[in-house]
Amino acid sequence: MAGLTVNGRPVRFDLDPQTPLLWALRDAANLTGTKYGCGVGDCHACTVIVDGEALRSCLVSVGEAEGRFVTTIEGLSRDRSHPVQQAMVAEQAIQCGFCTPGIVMAAAALLQNNPDPSEAAIEAAIPNICRCGVYPRLVRAVMRAGRVMRRAETISAAPAPGISSEDAARAVPAMASPHP
Repeated sequence: MAGLTVNGRPVRFDLDPQTPLLWALRDAANLTGTKYGCGVGDCHACTVIVDGEALRSCLVSVGEAEGRFVTTIEGLSRDRSHPVQQAMVAEQAIQCGFCTPGIVMAAAALLQNNPDPSEAAIEAAIPNICRCGVYPRLVRAVMRAGRVMRRAETISAAPAPGISSEDAARAVPAMASPHP
């Protein structure tokens, strides 16, 4: 039985130690924000932070994660207030959203270690595949999140969770449904 800390809480997974961490998180812990993309580590959709480092959870076994600290997108910020999440919305760097959790986790790990990365550093640290092609906006979002983390800028972007769809539409006009 593998014991580790997930999103600040100790957990024990009664799974085969060779089970990918991805499936432990999604199926055993019901943390479905971590996405399955390719299963071979190419797309980075399953990126989580393990002991401060962005890792692809499809390539890390539960046994390898034993005793380590894992942060998923659910544990990054419960109210979407993390600077990367806010900057992704503010820079419109989210399209379909499937790759977004992995991108956010890779960006958060990068900025935790380097809050003022160059464009080249961002591109090297976030090799995630995004079929929607948000790359230019993604770079701007990570740079902006870095400025927020350095307290050089603030962002007023996404409404807090729990907001009604009507209030969200007023707060973010692009979310308003068309009126017949």
